[in-house]
This record gives sequence, C-alpha cells and structure tokens, in this order.
Amino acid sequence: MNASPSLASGDTLRVALAGLLGGLPPRQAAQAVDRLIASYRGTTPTDAPVLRDRSDVAAYAAYRMPATFEAVRAALDALRDAAPAWEPTTHTDIGGGTGAASWAVAEAWDNSPRTTVLDWAAPALALGRELAAGVFEAEWRRARISGALKLDETDLVTVSYVLKELTEADRRAVVAEAARVAQTVVIVEPGTPDGYERIIAARTLLVEAGLTVAAPCPHSGACPIEPGADWCHFAARVSRSSLHRQVKGGSLPYEDEKFSYVAATRFPVTPAVSRVTRKPQIRKGQVLLELCGAEETGLTRETVTKRHGALYKAARDAEWGDAWPPE
Repeated sequence: MNASPSLASGDTLRVALAGLLGGLPPRQAAQAVDRLIASYRGTTPTDAPVLRDRSDVAAYAAYRMPATFEAVRAALDALRDAAPAWEPTTHTDIGGGTGAASWAVAEAWDNSPRTTVLDWAAPALALGRELAAGVFEAEWRRARISGALKLDETDLVTVSYVLKELTEADRRAVVAEAARVAQTVVIVEPGTPDGYERIIAARTLLVEAGLTVAAPCPHSGACPIEPGADWCHFAARVSRSSLHRQVKGGSLPYEDEKFSYVAATRFPVTPAVSRVTRKPQIRKGQVLLELCGAEETGLTRETVTKRHGALYKAARDAEWGDAWPPE
C-alpha cells in the first residue's frame, strides 16, 4: 500500500490517541472499558448509543480504535486487490463514532475521499473530530442509526462494528440503504460466530440488491460453510502502545483482532481465485492451506511441498486471509 505520508496511518492514530488520552485516569478508564467489553461481547441489541459520555468515548478510543482500524484496513486491502483501478472520491461512515474506519479509508488510497461520519453519540463525534484534525478532512454529523436512516449517494459506505448494536429490522434497513446509495459497501463485524452470521445476512442482502462480492469470497454464491459448524473470520495484528496496554490490562506489545467482513461493489471486480481461511500450517517440507475457492469447489485443503518450487516459498509466506495462489 502506497499511501501519502500526510494521510492517516496506524502510527499517526496511536500518536493522536496518546496525545488526547494520556491524562485519562486509569481507574475511570478501566471502569468504562469493563462496561464497554460487556456491551461489545453481549448479544442483546440496543436502541441507544453505547458511548454515553466523554469518559466512555475516551476509553473506547484507547480500547477499540486501533483494532477497528486494522480490521477495516485489512478489508480495504482485499477490496483494493479485487478492484485495483477503483478509487472512491466520497465516503460515508455509518455509525463511525470516533472515526476508526475513516482513518483506514484515508490511508487506503493516495487521494483521501471526502468523508462523512454519521453517529448518534455526540461525544464520539466530538472526539473523532479532535483526533482527525490536521490529518484528514471529514464532516462529523449526528444521525440516528436505524431503519429510518437516509443517505446521499456516495462511492463508498463503511459499516464497522455497528450491526450488533441494531435490531434485526434496523440491520436489514441500514444495509439496504447502504446498497441503494453506494458503489461499494464494506461491512466489518467481530470475528465471532454471531458476528459472522450478521455478515452472512448482510452479504445476502447486498447480493440481492445487485452488488457483486469483491472480498473475501471468491464468488457471490452461497457460503459453503455449514451453518453452526464453523464460521469465516480473519485476524489482523494490532500494535499496542503503552496507553493501549494500560487501558486493556495487557503486557504483550501486540494483539490479534479477529474479524469477519464483506466488501461488495456495483462495478466489475476480480475476486481472489481462492482465499486462505485459516492460519497456514507449516510442517517439515510442506505447508497445509485451508482454502475457500470457486462456488463449485467450496472449501478445500491444499498441500504445498518443496517440489512446488517458488509456490512452496509463497505458501510459507502466506498469511491467514491472503488470496491464493499469489499472482
């Protein structure tokens, strides 16, 4: 990815977070994070903003923004691989809160699109505006994320870690509205069984609305995973700052964010021939790859050995979520 140094990046985001949140009282941050974790991992949708005040928003930004940024950036990388010539000029971030997805969009292309961040939590929008100041331009607009949401036409819509907060009826309406107005829709949810179910439901709606799946799937047909038997998800490595480790109570300098996603477009794309759906298993002289391929082949396992030459080296370098085979 060749993004301009003036645009958003993970390092720039971490510096911005440290500058704004460095004075956050640890006890207050920990209490807010505990409540946010309970909401984030829960299963009951809400019709009210999860982020209630400045302390909630600050804790959320330290706790979740880096991971959300990396997950959305990974989804956008897969989209760019499928549509390398496409570049959005306008972007709407539904339920964008403090703007993690908008940071990822600003980094993904050399020319940052005009972004509108919609959220119903005024404190989240305020902090998001502060964090993005001088990094990328965006309009931060308060809006109720529900079935009544109406959007202007735009090139790209992102909906990241939002659907769980909505009722099923509102989820369907929000996805349908995104499909109606956008050339491309990217939806990201937690990499949990229920997060995957929400992604599959959204994917179905997008395809029914006439969009083509660009990633991660190699096709727009039915998912080959048997419902309840497994779930499709990926992992993004997240670097932890000292502030991040303090708020999350961790000691490692990194974590792996598990996420599920779908990217769909209204223009022709070239999806991956197949995609690595699990961490490759490297053994003596061979690499085992779990793959999702063409609609007629579905889920397969490929064993790549030393006799495959350059392909073997590529398999050893392959990561969970990569397209396969390499170009």
